[in-house]
This record gives sequence, C-alpha cells and structure tokens, in this order.
Amino acid sequence: MLLAEGHHVEGVHLLMHEHSDPTAAQRSADELGIRLHIIDCRDDFAKIVKRNFIDNYTCGQTPNPCVVCNRHVKFAALCRTAQEHGLDKVVTGHYANIAKHPTTGRYAVRRARDASKDQSYMLWSLTQEQLAMMHLPLSDSIKAELRRAAQEKQLSVADTEESMDICFIPDGDYAAYIDRHAAEALSHSHLEGDEAEMNEGGAKKVFLQGVGDFVDTDGRILGQHKGIIHYTVGQRKGLGIAAAHPLYVTQIDAAANRVTLGRKEELLTTEMTLTGLNFQAWAKPDSDQTTEWELDVRIRYKSPPIPTKVRIVGDTAHVTFPQPTGPITPGQSAVFFDGECVAFGGVIG
Repeated sequence: MLLAEGHHVEGVHLLMHEHSDPTAAQRSADELGIRLHIIDCRDDFAKIVKRNFIDNYTCGQTPNPCVVCNRHVKFAALCRTAQEHGLDKVVTGHYANIAKHPTTGRYAVRRARDASKDQSYMLWSLTQEQLAMMHLPLSDSIKAELRRAAQEKQLSVADTEESMDICFIPDGDYAAYIDRHAAEALSHSHLEGDEAEMNEGGAKKVFLQGVGDFVDTDGRILGQHKGIIHYTVGQRKGLGIAAAHPLYVTQIDAAANRVTLGRKEELLTTEMTLTGLNFQAWAKPDSDQTTEWELDVRIRYKSPPIPTKVRIVGDTAHVTFPQPTGPITPGQSAVFFDGECVAFGGVIG
C-alpha cells in the first residue's frame, strides 16, 4: 500500500527471542523489492518483557507482555531505527489509528473500523514521542479484504495463519515456561530507568513456592493447589476441587502461597485501582490535585467498554463502576476511552 502511494519504504524485522525467525520477513522484502533491517532486541526483550512476565506471574498477577513490549522494546526499537536511517514514519499493521485529540492536541490511539480486530487496547502504553512517529494504515481495513488483496498480488504471506499465543511461549504452557526460567527472576535485585517505569504497575517481589492451600472466602482449606503460577483470577477450569457449585479463583495471595476460591458472584466488584498510568489523549493531571473524570473503560482485550467514574490521585487511578463488574484481574490492563480515542491506561492492582 505504501509503495503504491509512492513512498520510499524499508522493512524491519526485530529479533526478540529464541523463536524469532526473519525468513518470512526477508522473503516479503524480496518480493516487494525493499531493504530489510534485522535488529537484535533479544537482550532488551529478556531483561524487560520476560523478566516482567516471570516476576508478575510468580507474584500472583496476570501480566500483559505485549503491552510492556510495545512501549519498551518494539516501538522503542522501531523509532530508534527510523531516526538512525533518516526515515520519517514507523508503519505497522496494527488495527488502530493515530490521531490528534481535537481538544487537547495530544496524540492518541483511535479504535479501528473492524471492531473484531481492533488493537487500540494493546497500544495504550505508547508515549507521545512514539505516537508522533507512527502511521497505522490498516485502521479502516477489514482483514478478509486485505488477504484477498495480498492473494491477488501473489504475496507469500497472504495465507499466513494468525498467532494467538504469547510469541515467546508458542506452545501456550506459561506455567512450564516459568518453572524453567523462574530462577532468572531471583537474580534481578532491582530495575532501573525504563525498566523501573515499566514495572511500576507490577509486582516487586518474586515468590517461587510450589504447592499450597486452596481456601474458601472464610479461610477454610478446600485442598491443595499445584503452585500459584498455574492460576489467574477468574479461572474456573483445572482447579481439581469438587464442590456443590462451580468454583472460581477469586484471589491469589503469593506471600501466603494461598489461592482463594468462591462463587462467580464473588468475582464482581464496584471498585478498581490502577498504577503505572500512561496518558495519551488526556494529559496527566497535576500531582498536587485530585481529578475526577467519567470515561468508558475496557478491562480486557475483547471486553466491551464500561462506563466508570475515575479519580486520579497522584500516580494512582481509583475507579468506580455503576454496577458490579468482573472479573478484575490484577496485572492486566485497563484502558479508558474518550469517544474513539485512548485517554489513558494503567495496570490493575
């Protein structure tokens, strides 16, 4: 699309981990007749994304590694590469758009036309400097139409299957991955710079206990779990506990190595707290004042927007829902929208 519009285009493939393979990217670059840069990001990815993933899971939270990667590794590397080679824009195939908010004049991610593919939720952590360099041309596109166009041009990627797993754990077995790599987390005593900022909304300590107690909401022992890394708040399957009614994970206490189980309604709450805030369409309020807003929020990637009242106090957002909502999963992202634009986002505590 960019070449047809007359732009000078160069490609970038980021080596992120041991499963990264530039073969398909090189084939596509050759088919298009463009230069391909291969950038080695494996060290940053391991120090920032993998470490955050392990630290948070072993502390009883459910992290979102793509959000961490987008800001601190992927788009950081893409913007840096563009600047080093005198290129004006960073262009990706994300289903979203970049726009300036009509009131604040700040850059923000806008939702895509194809709601089933919209990726605005995953891009809430990007900075104003990164957003200013970005161009997302697929915002108004439909995936099926793009595949047909790629087939007509006989591009080898036209029928590539979509990947739904975390890229560095292609088999989807997160617990086994953490079991193999958790010792790495113990070797990192502190985070600095961007890594400290990245981890602001996450857990700070690492717990590596194995089996522990399942308890009910009154603290009565129901059985034993196989390690907190195997569970997430809201989980129902794979608990192995017989009960007269369905049980769900309602709380994970890493320090006590305890997983609380309860009824589905016990997952519902009218309040939520966020840290690690990043502001896009709306500017961060002054730290010495309390600010209150009414905004829609998405608490999961595919969840519908929910109206909320938000109170910003310093670096923390306190959220109130008009109706009981859940499950609220610590470590996941909550993204607030002003109309179609991302106003700000944060990490659920």
